[in-house]
Amino acid sequence: MSIWNYITIGTAVFLVFLILIQTRGASLGAGLGGGAEVNTTRRGTDKTIFQLTIFLVMIFAGSVILGIVV
Repeated sequence: MSIWNYITIGTAVFLVFLILIQTRGASLGAGLGGGAEVNTTRRGTDKTIFQLTIFLVMIFAGSVILGIVV
């Protein structure tokens, strides 16, 4: 296995964890349009987790592409 495979697996596991701990929406009904939240701003740890998730998605996508090319 190359280093890109390890990076891909590690970021995938950490991404699953970050996505699961995000509390946005609170339930399945909110995800299907039943939520009353219209326009909210992310603050504090919610914002940090969201930004870290975006950063890890970029690393994950890059490692997948480099794993295919290299």
